[in-house]
Amino acid sequence: MNDSASLGQGSAPSQILIVEDHPLVREALRQLLNGQEGLEVVGEAEDGLEGLEMCRRLRPDLVLMDVRMPRMDGVEATRAIKGELPRTVVLMLTALEDPQYMREALKAGAAGYVLKHASHQQIADSVRGTLAGESPLNSTVAMQLLLQLMKDEALTMKAEASTADGEMSTPSPSEKELSTTEASPLLGLLTKREVEVLRLISLGQTNQEIARSLLLSVSTVKGHVRQIISKLGVSDRTQAAIMAVRAGLQHEGLSR
Repeated sequence: MNDSASLGQGSAPSQILIVEDHPLVREALRQLLNGQEGLEVVGEAEDGLEGLEMCRRLRPDLVLMDVRMPRMDGVEATRAIKGELPRTVVLMLTALEDPQYMREALKAGAAGYVLKHASHQQIADSVRGTLAGESPLNSTVAMQLLLQLMKDEALTMKAEASTADGEMSTPSPSEKELSTTEASPLLGLLTKREVEVLRLISLGQTNQEIARSLLLSVSTVKGHVRQIISKLGVSDRTQAAIMAVRAGLQHEGLSR
């Protein structure tokens, strides 16, 4: 895997694996991405199981993953790939915007999604942007998905507490502010400024919005985002935001 290319640095092209069960769509995507400077399609798979096997062998920078496929669907394949290769970026390819399915994809480790009917330029830009640490989701969609993930995890924790204690007595992350001590394993990896940037990422802000909020240049924010992704050991901005949500960084008053 080309780590420097995956963050938009270095001269080697970023390596892309396409996982899509329709041959004509695979062919169109291969031609599109191979025609883009700095991108190279290194493999194609027709279902999630084959995609997982090819990831093990090729270790691509990014997997463009269809959602619905035979044998192993996109969410299951994403979960398996991220379990073995956490630095590999997975960008979902879908015909329909299904919020529930997208939440499951994000929880499985996906960076986001791009629509099949998007223009060639939009698809290429989504791939490039995701590799460069930008979000393939617009800020409104990102915020909605992250908030729903918080609710989902709160319900899961309530259910687990109920099963363990016989009653729902343990407060969930949405009901209490996580302490600095609880969040310290995450926060301890980052500088104070990086924590500030990560918190704004978790609120769905773009690099431009973060720059305005913190009175920084956009290039400085991009540098912080790259460092955050690297230090947290995640593949992309979206997964960094999910870690921030789980650490309680969206709650007011959390400080180092």
